Amino acid sequence: MGENTVEITDSNFESEVVKSTTPVLVDFWAAWCAPCRALAPTIDSIAVEYKGRVKVGKLDVDANGSTAARFNIRGIPTLLVIKDGQVKEQIVGAVDKSVITKALDKHL
Repeated sequence: MGENTVEITDSNFESEVVKSTTPVLVDFWAAWCAPCRALAPTIDSIAVEYKGRVKVGKLDVDANGSTAARFNIRGIPTLLVIKDGQVKEQIVGAVDKSVITKALDKHL
């Protein structure tokens, strides 16, 4: 996890994501998931590029199952763009960086 990426957990989801004053990109991932590991450098890069405009967080679905269930996460990696406590975008799979930045730019 990069220095501009926050760890999202079941216990801090409300404060870090729902109450965030900026849009939040949440990466639902797991250590055993190869596509998740492949996407990680892209997520870290976005966290640097969007610093101050978008909060970027990673949520380990194995350790935080109730939040993953709350959002009906069935496949990983899944990225959610959450603004004002509402899911605005959902991206499933290891996608190109441009797909993610396009989704984020719509909500800035």
